[in-house]
Amino acid sequence: MANSNFATLNLHTKGSRTGLSDGGLTHESGTADLAGVTATMGITSGKWYWEVYVTDGGSGYYYPGGINSGYEGGGEYYQGYSYLNGMVQGPARYRNNGNIFDTSSSDDPDRWGTVTVSTTGVSTTSNGDIVMVALDYDNGKIWYGKNGTFYNSGNPATGTNQQVSWDGTQIKDGTHPIFPFVEGYATGNNLTLNFGQDSSFAGRKSTGSAAAADGNGFGDFYYTPPSGYLALCSGNQVTSTDIDPAETDDDIPIKNVGVVKYTGTGTSQAITGLGFQPDLVWIKQRNGSGHNVLTDSTRGVTKQLEITDTEGGSQPAESTNTDGVTAFGTDGFTVGGDAAYSGNTNTYVAWCWRANGGTTSTNTDGTVASTVQTNQAAGFSIVSYTGTGTAMTIGHGLSKKPNITIIKDRSSAGVNWILYYDVDDGSLDYMFPNAYTGGAGSGLTGPNNSIWNLNSASSYSNTSSRNYIMYAWHNVDGYQRFGTYNGNNRDDGGPFVFTGFRPKIVVIKGIEEQYGWHVFDTERSTSNLISDNISWFPGGAETSEPTGARKIDFLGNGFKVMADAASINGQDDRYLYLAWADVPFKYNNTF
Repeated sequence: MANSNFATLNLHTKGSRTGLSDGGLTHESGTADLAGVTATMGITSGKWYWEVYVTDGGSGYYYPGGINSGYEGGGEYYQGYSYLNGMVQGPARYRNNGNIFDTSSSDDPDRWGTVTVSTTGVSTTSNGDIVMVALDYDNGKIWYGKNGTFYNSGNPATGTNQQVSWDGTQIKDGTHPIFPFVEGYATGNNLTLNFGQDSSFAGRKSTGSAAAADGNGFGDFYYTPPSGYLALCSGNQVTSTDIDPAETDDDIPIKNVGVVKYTGTGTSQAITGLGFQPDLVWIKQRNGSGHNVLTDSTRGVTKQLEITDTEGGSQPAESTNTDGVTAFGTDGFTVGGDAAYSGNTNTYVAWCWRANGGTTSTNTDGTVASTVQTNQAAGFSIVSYTGTGTAMTIGHGLSKKPNITIIKDRSSAGVNWILYYDVDDGSLDYMFPNAYTGGAGSGLTGPNNSIWNLNSASSYSNTSSRNYIMYAWHNVDGYQRFGTYNGNNRDDGGPFVFTGFRPKIVVIKGIEEQYGWHVFDTERSTSNLISDNISWFPGGAETSEPTGARKIDFLGNGFKVMADAASINGQDDRYLYLAWADVPFKYNNTF
């Protein structure tokens, strides 16, 4: 068996009625109430296999096989189906009496589309049975079996005779993870899972005669996995092919996004230790209400854009500041003595991204040419263009549709920054990085894989003869992830958000309510809990709240909200998150 870290049951998603044992492999139901838990690893593409041993069926019924919703929900809530912390169920709950339930109606059914369930040939389970589960994410299918045989002559390898299928495009787009799921409604019910780490099911059963690995050499399964189906482990995690620890190039997260903190001197100084040459530098004073200032290599050093604390569209136009960022270096950047950049004894943080070393090109993919600087491996581009005031398209230089786009009118004062996001349901919405305002529909067609469609006049992004700068990112496995979650107003069991990497930077903004933009990173908070909160808006001083209202836990595979503050975890409120990687989960033990 090849070495790897395998999924377990997730302490962060189990309901209060669920107990875990055997190193997180056994689900224990202690009461006659539905109690569920998901795996620690989410699935965003591919084919996967796992096994569930019915250690003890207990005094009621249970669900040895299932998957949960494709998006991160709020905290422990029942919804008529299960006490489950941070997740909502999907369409495939296999019950021990042989029934299979479609519970996607408890989620947004549009995500799953039409769900088809077949119980032909499905039988009951009892103590000592081993349930087999095969999931094909890309084709929206799941198979169940028992004791070495899939039901109804099902064949996951050929894709035939599945028990459950769904055709919703949103749940197959790679941005909505699916999680293995088990549940009990029985006192004394114990279900032990094997994601590939142990065919003895934590010593509860004799080792499987197959002792079988998957096609990549990972796993110790009781039964041989179907051809093409993989163990749920770090070695099989979906990560950009550009990330390879054996390579010496710069295609790893820490060479593409970084954070550096420093103390001002009142004079020019070189800020080093970043590990790469940045192309976008976003600086915020930590010990005061200094405003956010942004410089990028497309517009050029000394060209300053600012996010002020004045809400309502009174943002400055681009200005020249010869005492701001004055140079980009191979390991950071140089600042002058301006108070926004290096005021004497003031402390600062800089969030930085790499594009293409300042090398731009003319992009003619759209109806109007744009100037583009692109880092396709990291899914980031900087775009400069001139508005027309009429319908137009511009090339953004990326290989996929941007999920996050920030645009600023460079020419005119009094115009909001705007952040467009398409992360959850296929719609393009927006919020203002310089305002508390919640999310709203944009009315724009928005981007596709090659162009941004600005199909109407807008002071934010398309006024005639005005110059604009655009910063665009899309989801890249192992690099960055953008999405939403539901709050639950709990400080002991807030939402868990799976990203597939250990974060370096997380930004959170309430969508439905008037909350600020809260930023957490590993440079200002060097150990969990991450509690050094600072805001893009309002631009106040950094606050350390180890026991206060805003703190989150950075995990190897995502983050856990550990506060009940309405600004990041209000009851049933929806939040946008932006997360950039430190280390991909697949390589936690490598880098």
